[in-house]
Amino acid sequence: MKRIVFIVATFLSFFIFYSYSEGASVGRISEMSGSVLYKEKSSAPYQKAEKGMALEKGCWVKTGADGWTVLLLSDSSRLTLANNTELEITEFIVSKEKKDGIFNVAQGKLRASVTRLAGEKVNYKIKSPTAVAGIKGTEFMMMTHGFANVFFGNEGQVEISGDTTPSKPLSVDTMVQNTRSYTPTDPVKVEPDTPIYTAKKDFEAITAAEPPKDWEISGNLPNIIARWNINYGHYLADAGKYEDALYVFQIALDLTNLPEIRSDARLERGAVYSRFLRNPEAALAEYLLVIETYPIVPQRETALYLAGMTLYELGLKEQAKEKLLQYKKEYPDGKHISSVETILNILDK
Repeated sequence: MKRIVFIVATFLSFFIFYSYSEGASVGRISEMSGSVLYKEKSSAPYQKAEKGMALEKGCWVKTGADGWTVLLLSDSSRLTLANNTELEITEFIVSKEKKDGIFNVAQGKLRASVTRLAGEKVNYKIKSPTAVAGIKGTEFMMMTHGFANVFFGNEGQVEISGDTTPSKPLSVDTMVQNTRSYTPTDPVKVEPDTPIYTAKKDFEAITAAEPPKDWEISGNLPNIIARWNINYGHYLADAGKYEDALYVFQIALDLTNLPEIRSDARLERGAVYSRFLRNPEAALAEYLLVIETYPIVPQRETALYLAGMTLYELGLKEQAKEKLLQYKKEYPDGKHISSVETILNILDK
């Protein structure tokens, strides 16, 4: 009897070790909805994925505009991919003592739920082109949009870095951001009844155990967070954290393509350069970008006025006159018309 027990125990140990070894499958597609594609390696063409399909190291999974899927890894960790997300399983090695994995996200939104047993060493990394999330065993959500990355913490703690930069901790109910591989922002507490709280709840909805009924909230998430960043950056500037404010405004710019939000971010950056950092040249560059890039936004009036006044401050009288005359022509009843006419009278003397 003892010999039988020993043989069974040996077999079970071998089975567990094998199922957690490098040669075993990484996992499988456990759930999916809408358009989900799969390819074995970078150079292969995408094909339609199927529920239950095995995942191997080097493979890619991509969701479409209505796509959603859950990747169940061999250690019971889960990666839930929302729509318009593309992920590569770059490395994956799991043994009884440790777990190492690298998952590269080209774009999109996901939730990572990483298991960790007592005494087990976990070293998973989820990378975007401009950020790295180092995971020891936790749950968090990640959005990669262009250069920018936004992280929300649900459980445990994650270390967020800009590839080779110092890291910042992401813990429960906090948000950390970065862009362009720069050092991430300090963690911000996600308070109830705030726009960023709404964004987190929307993020949870699109990466929940079931896909949402529609994906409109997913497409609007970057814009909500970009708008929140403009308000947050304004708060940082008022608190004397000028470089932090400029960085947050840049994240807003990298998160959205909406002209009005981008124009607001440019004007806020210009205000920081002009009022606090005494750098009128940098401020002027921001105003000119609004004028030249977004001809029909409401913020154009303010940008045109500030550009003319900044040029006047710099002693560039002819260029200042040109911009102020342009303001007078486009906004004859504008809110700055009195100041514009005063400076034009001075320039005409």
